[in-house]
Amino acid sequence: MNFDFDEDQRRLQEEVRRMLTTHSTSAAVRRVLEGAATHDDGTWQQLAKLGALGVALPERHGGAGMGLLELCLIAEEAGRALAAVPLLSSIYMSAEALRLAADDAQQGEWLPRLASGQAIGTAMIAQDDQHALPGAPAKLDGTHLTAIFNAVPDGMVADVLVALAGDALVLVELAGKGVTRSAQTSLDPTRPLARIACDTAPVAVLAASGGAAIAERVTDGAAVLLAFEQVGGAERALYAARDFARERIAFGRPIGGFQAVKHQLAEMYTAVELARGHAYYGAWALATGAPELPRAAAAARLAATEAYTLCAEEGLHLHGGIGFTSDMDCHLHLRRARWLAQIIGNRFWWQERLARELIGEDA
Repeated sequence: MNFDFDEDQRRLQEEVRRMLTTHSTSAAVRRVLEGAATHDDGTWQQLAKLGALGVALPERHGGAGMGLLELCLIAEEAGRALAAVPLLSSIYMSAEALRLAADDAQQGEWLPRLASGQAIGTAMIAQDDQHALPGAPAKLDGTHLTAIFNAVPDGMVADVLVALAGDALVLVELAGKGVTRSAQTSLDPTRPLARIACDTAPVAVLAASGGAAIAERVTDGAAVLLAFEQVGGAERALYAARDFARERIAFGRPIGGFQAVKHQLAEMYTAVELARGHAYYGAWALATGAPELPRAAAAARLAATEAYTLCAEEGLHLHGGIGFTSDMDCHLHLRRARWLAQIIGNRFWWQERLARELIGEDA
């Protein structure tokens, strides 16, 4: 039985990697970090041009009609390149919620725009969203929403917001009446956050009931995709540390020759490969709609969070004093690792979710 991706999928991954190597450079990421842009629009448009944004969306709505496995590989490369683009908010969450919940007319209106990069979506549907930074509970009155959402990813640049209001899933056009938004401080400014307030804002109802179940499925899928981003970032941080350890000289020899450094790198490598295995299991469950998805998503989320945090922290340490300066990219990985560890629920929430799934299986 083959658990790896096939040759065509790997070719897609290589093409995306080549493009990101050219466009999502350290300079491009730092431009967003320093506040010169809300996101790296050049990289975003290149992803759209490659068809990467719509790879898992149906062809009749502007997508490539491939699948979620291909999107997992794109996520891994985005994480490896530290791409400052709204993949999580617009594609993993918003587009997927529309694909699963919206009617054909609603999909026809928004999915082609999201797939082409002409519009950006965001979502506040993860069950832990309002626990992290409490706002006003979402109240739906017919087709009008009153709520306050905090820590909304890419909320300042998004055109639409998919939100959970009770058991209903709704779509809010953020340029419409009754919507105000303000930027919030983010640990990783390359992944900005916003506060969005809806005061009887008009909405389109995507699902009048059953929205919570759809939101849970979308969140599980996002957890798997973020795990691939984290694996890509962790591997990049690991190999940057390895390469530096080969070059940095101490006591007349490269520090990579010291046993303590070898052990450190080995621990980082082991964490990455363990996370990769969990991410692959999550990708299989996501792509096949397997009932194991909640368990697989939680396990992937936890393993990948641990791996990226470890590699970002230890990679910085192995760079020595220069690793703490802005001259190196170590801090970019540390910021991204910490940001990814908190979005759509922190590790404590996912630990509890995994425990519930495992206990449920044994009951």
